[in-house]
Amino acid sequence: MILVTGATGNLGSNVIDQLLKVTTPDKFIALARNDDKASSLKNKGVTVRIGNFDEPTSLETAFVGVEKLLLISTMEQNRYQQHQNVVDAALKAGVQHIVYTGLAIKDIQTSHVKDLMMNHFQTENYIKEKGMTYTFLRNTMYADAIPLITGKEVTKRGIFLPGGNGQVPYALRREMGEATANLLLQNGHENKIYDITGSNLYSYQDIVNELTDITGIKVPYIDADAASFYHILKEDGVPDFPLYLLSGTVADIKNHQYELESDIMETLLGRSTAPLSEMLKEIYPLH
Repeated sequence: MILVTGATGNLGSNVIDQLLKVTTPDKFIALARNDDKASSLKNKGVTVRIGNFDEPTSLETAFVGVEKLLLISTMEQNRYQQHQNVVDAALKAGVQHIVYTGLAIKDIQTSHVKDLMMNHFQTENYIKEKGMTYTFLRNTMYADAIPLITGKEVTKRGIFLPGGNGQVPYALRREMGEATANLLLQNGHENKIYDITGSNLYSYQDIVNELTDITGIKVPYIDADAASFYHILKEDGVPDFPLYLLSGTVADIKNHQYELESDIMETLLGRSTAPLSEMLKEIYPLH
């Protein structure tokens, strides 16, 4: 039996949707924090178990009879403790295999968001230390997150970011969910570490060029000065944590931290990932 954590979240819901397309609902279970969040899953015929990452005993009960567990990482400030709770509960329940979604980055030690993202690798190490069979899916940046960084009104304002000419192998979250679900149903991925990346690398200049072609409106990219960019956001009242995450992520892009290439996602999908034009039409309100 497969169990999917984070089943009501963005990635988890896409995993569930793909599982429903390629297998029957009796082959997997969804984990939700409460019945209210679980209602949409139940309406699809999915079996739901209730468990909270901050309540280990609830997890032990929820994981009974599970052989393979997909641990989708959280974004809580106590994320590493939550992940430890999941791993410990999985061990007690007899789970044989954990699939964990982490981060595809070249060097976490030199990342500008190391303090936040390091616990992905701590989680991986914890799973290894416990002697569990694992598959680590180090996910690239979601294309769906581009508007959160650039702003949604790019056709009016352009892109003003200190991203240099750094590139990212973006992939749509729905395609990552599809690839992850396919992997869960396959054998042969035991004790493997995969970079889950899109088929092509794209810069912010590539993005504005494509947006210009799609809309017929000239969309500029201004490679901003990092200090000035930070100061502008600070003056605009952006809270400290979003400011740290945004400026740090863009700095990592500029420093080529995300420029990883892998064909694993293509193999899992059986095709190339969506081209830039398709991604942008899907994620921006261009109509």
